[in-house]
Order: sequence, then structure tokens, then C-alpha cells
Amino acid sequence: MYIENLKLNNFKNFSEFEHDFSQINCIVGNNGVGKTNILDAVYYLSFCKSFNSSNDLHTMKHGEDYFALFGKYILQDGTKETFSCSQKKEQKKILKHGKNTYKKFSQHIGKLPCVMVSPNDQIYILGHSEVRRKFMDMILSQVDVVYMENLINYNRSLEQKNKLLKTMQQNQYFDYLQLEIWNEKLDKYSSVIQQKRKDFFNEFKEPFNYFYNYISSDKEFANLEYKTYDGKLLDILQNNAEKERYTGYTSEGIHKDDIIFYLNEHNVHFSGSQGQQKTFVLALKLAQYDYLKKHKETTPILLLDDIFDKFDFSRVEKILSLVAQDSFGQVFLTDTHLSRVKEIIPENKKKVTTIIEL
Repeated sequence: MYIENLKLNNFKNFSEFEHDFSQINCIVGNNGVGKTNILDAVYYLSFCKSFNSSNDLHTMKHGEDYFALFGKYILQDGTKETFSCSQKKEQKKILKHGKNTYKKFSQHIGKLPCVMVSPNDQIYILGHSEVRRKFMDMILSQVDVVYMENLINYNRSLEQKNKLLKTMQQNQYFDYLQLEIWNEKLDKYSSVIQQKRKDFFNEFKEPFNYFYNYISSDKEFANLEYKTYDGKLLDILQNNAEKERYTGYTSEGIHKDDIIFYLNEHNVHFSGSQGQQKTFVLALKLAQYDYLKKHKETTPILLLDDIFDKFDFSRVEKILSLVAQDSFGQVFLTDTHLSRVKEIIPENKKKVTTIIEL
């Protein structure tokens, strides 16, 4: 699968932008000209949201009252499809497949698999557990509708239970029977999610280790550990009822899960160098690509933002040599130096290359 043509209107710093793309696409220009915004537009059409902004209004060009994105795709079976997303101020966002408007954005997730490698990715190592859970959720929601539905239902139930706990705390009363209704829902949804996360990690470790060893030349031993609650959640919540009465929030569940990253049996967060952390995160993203490709039976789009500034030249050569292989599909990368791009890209002649200067 790849995007054949992209058109932007009032998206971030672009009033208008349109371009046809090939298999390897290099977007070159000075900082601030909008290289990353083009990658973000491709990402947006896959996930109905920006990679680096939680507020849709921030995606509108300053001074405008709407934005629109249009993408023409060639899918894995060779069919051509158009997807578009637009929003006006004070109105709901509209997502379309051809002329058909989606009723729920969740119906679209997974149709256009995409992986973004960004300079901000070290947050997966340095950030809170919520960031790492979202990493899992983003991957699994693209390949498993049952997982996504259970996750949505779990989060809704968790929100309702926590609201009830806060209300009880404020009004100084406690009703175990009301809470038990939400505990049973959380137990039901959590058990499905937890098992699917365990299955995911058992499979995800292999491609992750392969890519880490490839990039690091087998110099270190990297590993992942999935941390979750132990036992039946309903029993745990019942035992923690008094604790929740005073804290005002749900004590246990899959919303507390985490991923621990190890390098030579030490936590990467505390012991890994900056270079090792960057390599670790890149291996995560490439393993994400591999997992999506296998389960979606299509080649996702790979977006590489400023990898020249993240890694030394020899590692960039290895990375580009890897993604130029037939096992990878369409690739976008950004850089500030045209000469640097031209020097390294000609080695990858297996795929047609487009260089876009901004």
C-alpha cells in the first residue's frame, strides 16, 4: 500500500500543497519550512489526528477557519481509493472514504497502517507508563477490532467508576453495590485486553530483538517486559475497596500496565546512553512496522523524521539500506541537507526515489 498523491489546504503552515509520491520520498528544506507537517498529514489520514498535536484547531493554518486533507492511495490489491479529512471551526471533523462519511473514526483505524519515527520518540523510554500503554494500544487497535472495542468500553467504565468514587467521597457516603457494577465491567473488559497484550508481547519480542541487533551490530542484549496485575481483577478491586474509598480512584487494572525496557539486564531509562536509547526506540518502531505488516497483510507507510540528526552517518546508511529492501513499502524521510540526501539515497536503487525541495 502507498499514497500516490497528497493534497493539503490550510494544514499547519501550508495554504496549499499537492504532490505525487513514489516509493522512497525525501523531503528536504530548512528547519521551519514544513517538512514534518507533510509527514504529519500522511499520519493524520491514517489516525484521524495529528502526531504532535492533541488539539485539532492547532492543525489549521493561522488565521483560517478550516483545514482539509486529501489522499489518493493504491491499496495492497492494486485498487485505488481516496480518503479525506476536513474540519471547520466550531464544527465536527469529517472523515471520508471516497464519498462515504464515517459515522465513527474507529471504523477507519487500521485501514491505512502507518508508522512514524520522530525525534520525540525517546518519550517512550523517558515518559510515564501512559505513553508506553498508548504505544501498545495504537498497534493493537489497528489489527484487532475486539481489542479496540474492549479498550473503549474499559476506559468509559473506568471514567464512570472514578466519577462515582469522587462523588461518594465529596458527599461522604460509600455504596459498595454501585461500585460492584463497574468493577464487574472493568473485570470483563480488562481480562480480554490483558490476554491480548500478553499474546502481543510474546510475538513482538522477536522482531524487536532482530532490529535492535541489526542496528547495534549485536553489541548489546535488549529485552522487553510487560508488567500487569496478577490474579482476577474483580477480586483485587473488592479487596481494595477501602483504599479506593479514601483515594477516590480505581486502584488496579490494565490502565496501570507498563512496559519495562532492558539493556544488558538494566533498565534503559536509567542506564542507557542517549545513543542506546535512540537505537532502542527505533527498534521498537521497526518491530511495530513488522507486526502491522504481518497482521494487516499489507505494507504500512513508514515516516522517518530527521533520522540524520538522530544517528551517525553509518547507522543512517544501515537504516536506509534496511528500509530499501523489498520487505518494506513506501518510505518518507526528511532532512535539512540536499547534498546529504543525494549522497546516501543513490545506494538504494531498488526503489524509485522522489526528492521534494521546500
